Amino acid sequence: MARTLIVEADGGSRGNPGPAGYGAVVLDPETGEALAEAAEFIGTATNNVAEYKGLVAGLRAAHALDPQACVRVRMDSKLVVEQMSGRWKIKHPDMKPLAAEATSVFPPGRVTYEWIPRAQNKHADRLANEAMDAGKIGKQWEPRDSRAALATAAAPARSAAARAADEAAEAADAAPSAPPAGWGAPDLGPPATFVLLRHGETALTPEKRFSGSGGTDPELSAAGRRQAEATATALAARGTIQAVVSSPLRRCRETAEAVAARLGLEVRIEEGLRETDFGAWEGLTFAEVRERFPEDLDAWLGSARVAPTGGGESFATVARRVAVARDKLLARYAGKTVLLVTHVTPVKTLVRLALGAPPESLFRMELSAASLSAVAYFSDGNASVRLLNDTSHLR
Repeated sequence: MARTLIVEADGGSRGNPGPAGYGAVVLDPETGEALAEAAEFIGTATNNVAEYKGLVAGLRAAHALDPQACVRVRMDSKLVVEQMSGRWKIKHPDMKPLAAEATSVFPPGRVTYEWIPRAQNKHADRLANEAMDAGKIGKQWEPRDSRAALATAAAPARSAAARAADEAAEAADAAPSAPPAGWGAPDLGPPATFVLLRHGETALTPEKRFSGSGGTDPELSAAGRRQAEATATALAARGTIQAVVSSPLRRCRETAEAVAARLGLEVRIEEGLRETDFGAWEGLTFAEVRERFPEDLDAWLGSARVAPTGGGESFATVARRVAVARDKLLARYAGKTVLLVTHVTPVKTLVRLALGAPPESLFRMELSAASLSAVAYFSDGNASVRLLNDTSHLR
């Protein structure tokens, strides 16, 4: 069977027309891992031209990876998706040759198109903004400068005027049956709220040993079980949790089951919430890693793209995995309050992405065993951190 690849693409113009750029990323559909990125500053152009150029670049990047692949294109441009799907006419002369170029990359029938909300296209949007930022200082975007995978939640939002101009341009070039763009502010409705619970203690926790997804999968200690019960009592008293989702690792499942039993809920497992695989560092203290693998540790501390010794996961890889899990859960639990029982790195990553903070912020957050944090996600893509490292229920 042919391999499937996902292409997410976007383009932007600061002026419409104005200084413009595009971004595209090729993703593995199973893991969400970014396999290739592309971005370019293209000078003065419209939003729509930039979006089409992003599509072409994304398709070419996918073709370079696997010419025999089937491709699912996901974009937040209704215009491009509808035109490339054949449902809307392509009337603008600037778009026709770009659409033809996009069609020529893969044989007919091997590419499908899907519209997604802007909030779900942040990786490509970030790349487009990186390209435009580079163009502003007279440079071109370079792959080594990319931070899009680590900061998708921090991607600069387009101004209201730019969004309105983009919508108006799409409506003008669409078929007559296309609905006109509206000017009223949308009713965002209640946010999806993720209450983030770090699991209770294991025997490794008080010794501050690396304990990820590549080690022994320890159970809760007696102290950890008491913490889980105390958390269950506190959350039952609040009465706001509507669903419970857990990492597959034992310490999280045991913590989640204690809470879910008190709330009368079932536990759903989400693989993307598992802890980082710390490779050869599993079970070691920081001091022991410093003694045995000093150069590897320094490199890891200096870059989110560096993995621990022995084939573990980099924080960049974990961030992509957690972001995919986040988006999946947001789609499933829109408007609901959900308890996510997980680990240090996934909790810190969700908070970091919500804040738009850089990767090094992971080292600047304290997260105690059985602590509670919370992030609210609104339908327009904005997020609000509402709680961090609350342990009052354990006192």
